[in-house]
Amino acid sequence: MAQTTVEGIEGVQGLVGQHLGYSDWVTITQEQVNQFAEATGDHQWIHVDPERAKKESPFGGPIAHGYLTLSLIPSLMPQIVEITGFRMGVNYGTEKVRFPSPVPVGARVRAGATLEAATPFEGGITMNLGVTMEVEGGTKPAMAATVVYRRYL
Repeated sequence: MAQTTVEGIEGVQGLVGQHLGYSDWVTITQEQVNQFAEATGDHQWIHVDPERAKKESPFGGPIAHGYLTLSLIPSLMPQIVEITGFRMGVNYGTEKVRFPSPVPVGARVRAGATLEAATPFEGGITMNLGVTMEVEGGTKPAMAATVVYRRYL
């Protein structure tokens, strides 16, 4: 269940500048990393070769792809915010994506979101959400991005 629920354009605009909440913690598995590598063709050994990554990488083992971390946003966002009063919503894009720290395989991550801007347009609203992905026990985010969604009336 979402931590924040909001109705319509006025409700969205009333949340600008507010932190909307956090998702549940999810564990990143080697199977997920391997499936992501298959889907994207990114088979770099720091992701898919646990033995080599344990011996040779500066991270002490395999890490998730940065884009795998980013790709978790659509599955975690409904735990953070529910927006009603619109017929549909779409992912409109992403801005300023950064991966400040690695996500070790086996780590737990969660997303947090802040509504940075809400700009009405004819037929709906564009929302810019600042989303961070943090690793449990980490000192800085694993991912920080501005994701842009559009909601249509």
